[in-house]
Amino acid sequence: MVNVDVEYCGACNFSLQCQLLRQFLVDAAPGVQVSCRQGRRGSFEVSIDDQLVHSKLASLAFPQHQSVLDQVQRAERGEPLESVQAAPIKDCTVM
Repeated sequence: MVNVDVEYCGACNFSLQCQLLRQFLVDAAPGVQVSCRQGRRGSFEVSIDDQLVHSKLASLAFPQHQSVLDQVQRAERGEPLESVQAAPIKDCTVM
């Protein structure tokens, strides 16, 4: 079983983003275990089997769901994991 852990910023209201990613992964790979937990401000960090594959803190973007699924499938096959492709954040204005 592959474990995906997502640390998200509660103050930024990223809980919905985590739930959407969780549902996408569970629908596509029923054996995956996805946990969403509130963490550091501004975070949306995705780890697969304890290996960080995406960091919003570093990339300033959310992960592409399909890219996360691709890495989950690599983990299921026992292959080395790679970084997840980022999906640039849209509709965000810095004042």
